[in-house]
Amino acid sequence: MANLSIDAAKKRSFDAIVIGSGISGGWAAKELTEKGLKTLVLERGRDVRHITDYTTASMKPWEFEHRGKLPLEVRKENPIVSKCYAFHEGSEHFFVKDKEHPYVQEKPFDWIRGYQVGGKSLLWARQTQRWSDFDFEGPARDGFAVDWPIRYADLAPWYSHVEKFAGISGNKDGLAELPDGEFLPPHEMNCVESYFQQKIAGAYKDRHVIIGRCAHITKPNDIHLQQGRTQCLHRTICERGCPLGGYFSSNASTLPWAAKTGNMTLRPHSVVHSIIYNVEKGKATGVRVVDAESMEMMEYYADIIFVNAAALNTNLILLNSTSSRFPHGLGNDNGLLGKYMAFHNYRASVKAEYEGFMDFTTDGRRPNSLYIPRFRNVHKQETSFLRGYAAGFYARRSSVRNEEGHGEDLKRNLLNPELGLWNVGSHMMGETIPKESSYVALDTGKKEAWGVPQLRVSIDYDENDDKMVKDYFEQLTEMFTKAGFINIKTHDSRHAPGLDVHEMGGVRMGNDPETSLLNKWNQLHSCKNVFVTDGACMTSTATQNPSLTYMALTARAVDYAVKEKKKKNV
Repeated sequence: MANLSIDAAKKRSFDAIVIGSGISGGWAAKELTEKGLKTLVLERGRDVRHITDYTTASMKPWEFEHRGKLPLEVRKENPIVSKCYAFHEGSEHFFVKDKEHPYVQEKPFDWIRGYQVGGKSLLWARQTQRWSDFDFEGPARDGFAVDWPIRYADLAPWYSHVEKFAGISGNKDGLAELPDGEFLPPHEMNCVESYFQQKIAGAYKDRHVIIGRCAHITKPNDIHLQQGRTQCLHRTICERGCPLGGYFSSNASTLPWAAKTGNMTLRPHSVVHSIIYNVEKGKATGVRVVDAESMEMMEYYADIIFVNAAALNTNLILLNSTSSRFPHGLGNDNGLLGKYMAFHNYRASVKAEYEGFMDFTTDGRRPNSLYIPRFRNVHKQETSFLRGYAAGFYARRSSVRNEEGHGEDLKRNLLNPELGLWNVGSHMMGETIPKESSYVALDTGKKEAWGVPQLRVSIDYDENDDKMVKDYFEQLTEMFTKAGFINIKTHDSRHAPGLDVHEMGGVRMGNDPETSLLNKWNQLHSCKNVFVTDGACMTSTATQNPSLTYMALTARAVDYAVKEKKKKNV
């Protein structure tokens, strides 16, 4: 029997385990397997194979039973996920329904999730901006969080490494607050967008309007063709999955690349219960998994463990990984695990109209928009609120449909709308401040279907966020006015946190083990063979879309982990 047990343990032993197959988990898998490590990738959801399992990707609008809309009954059953703009008849199968994974909301929080191989990388907005030192140095300068243990120079080569492989389109704008990258050709602006860019450049020295930087292949390089991906055709139905691999996802890119090495074992339907810590060895030795189909509990073993379950689930797993050494969660010597959560504030938007360029319009679609990098409190503290906001911008001709007439006249009027004024709009992407009072914890009574305690979420806006919204309205209104836009209207949706799908923190990085969980290599201070490189590791949020930074941090951490393994330090 002893030999049978040893053999079974060997079959479940790997060089590395990656928990999660989303955007950072896919990168961990790619980098680890490329470096020769036999790697087990655990995904709690079902398998989704590139192209084969994009079941709605090529459907025409009339082929959907409800023309793309979800029935009222479905929306009533799913009040949380129904708030997400990408949740519709063509994509609902990639979203977690509200009843499938309940959680406790101490304060309203819209937790948007995608449980399948590839995770939310199938659903993300694909905007990719680098951080600058203004972002990494922000917490220390303004005193609102612990100092980041790294600076831009530490991550810059890894940004390049990721961008070349993923395929990032953009323009080299030469802005210190938004460093340039390894870009494919940028998308084009339309005439009103270019006009707004010029007006703002003429009116302000420190405000810039640029084309968005996004993970779409505008001109494939050899590395993209090697992945089986090709140029984006601007279908703008990305959330259904892209058979062309025109935008970056784990399914189209990193996971197939990892599989080609022969070193990856992918195990879907694997809900991670906890990480196993061996007190005698002083390190983590494996992972406990609940098979989501059989409900059987099993264990897998490895020298290196990467936790990439997405920010909140990563916190949950670590909190549930208790032992005599870590009674309050793995690595949680300072009691800060699950605390100092933050997110991006997307509540505010501004719309207006423009009467110029009436002899111009646009043709076709573009999977991208314009971007206004943060211009508040960049070089010094200058407002009554901390940090700042970036903003999106777009312009498009409105369509005016004549609904008058009867019979053939009405039909003709409806089918031949006329062009109206240009509609212009912007939305805010505000940085929120991580606070100890913003936390997640394990509920002491309620459990998930897999025997894991439910997550209790307590995250909210504060006065700083309200001041930032007010300033965004004032500044964008001023910028729109200077551009000659009319009928300017502001809107505060006041939606709950979470709908931005940019939740971060709880396992933050820092130099001091007394005030942080992870060191500069994303390594738990007190458990050196466990690495966290998804949103949970973020010390602060900046204003940039975070996925590119998760990917770069992951590639950097894997490089370090593998070197440490060779030295037998992990």
